[in-house]
Amino acid sequence: MKKFVFSILLLIIFPLMLWGQAKVGTAGAQFLEIGVGARSIGMGEAFKAVANDATALYYNPGGVAWLTKKEVAVTYIKYPANISYGFVGLLYPMRVIGGSFGLAWYGLSTGEIEETTWEHTEGTGRTFYASDMALGLTYSRMLTDKFSTGVTLKYIGEFYANEQAHGWAVDIGTLYFTDFKSLRIGANISNFGPDMKFIQDGYPLPMSFHFGLAGEVFQTPTHKLTLAGGLCRPSDNLEKYSAGLEYWYRNNFALRFGKKISYDDENFSAGAGLALPIGKFEIKLDYAYTHYNYLSDSHITTLHFLF
Repeated sequence: MKKFVFSILLLIIFPLMLWGQAKVGTAGAQFLEIGVGARSIGMGEAFKAVANDATALYYNPGGVAWLTKKEVAVTYIKYPANISYGFVGLLYPMRVIGGSFGLAWYGLSTGEIEETTWEHTEGTGRTFYASDMALGLTYSRMLTDKFSTGVTLKYIGEFYANEQAHGWAVDIGTLYFTDFKSLRIGANISNFGPDMKFIQDGYPLPMSFHFGLAGEVFQTPTHKLTLAGGLCRPSDNLEKYSAGLEYWYRNNFALRFGKKISYDDENFSAGAGLALPIGKFEIKLDYAYTHYNYLSDSHITTLHFLF
């Protein structure tokens, strides 16, 4: 009972931490809010209470403790204006010491940008590059047979021409399997850390509180349909909501659909997945399509290798 009360208190404390630290204005390092998995993106990123693959390193480190296989996940996203984004995640369960570890890399880069100044608005003839990156180290463990928690420590770097900014942040997540059918509750606070400083000006990180629910609508040896929902409370914007469906046929082929509400531009998404067991190994390939109201639609691919 005490452990159950502790888990509920954690879920309550997270949003209070965020609102107490909320800052007015636009946060920097916005690349930290870009989704990293085609599977989760296909579900509208309503993934906080699912969090059962290597992308849990991003969505909810509390879910990492439930995973029993070593896993490598790689995501690549191509955006307009020659902007690209990548994610690489590594999971390593270590039951001997009672927990699981994870390592993640996030990187955003632009193409060649033409330099302009107040004096040369048409260009100076020089070019430069801009990029962002983050490295995260995660530790997650079970506190009971139904409740887990995880912590991620992240290094953050932003590089623009000859100028740089460096910082750090912490993500804290929990995942709780209730006694009501297959209902799961996930919660996490992301990018909790001090302001970063670029040249002379400081700016806050895009800290957010996330809460999610997930459960199976039906499940048989052949078919499984999962329904998930989520709420996001960012420090620099209003609440956002998401909902997603995932259907699996024989744990080999999946279809997904997601819907986002109160997001600036993202509208709906869809995707598919394929899982191929190869002896003791397994390869999963996920694809997602996201429709935007104003920007060009995006296509995301993620490859998982489990061993």
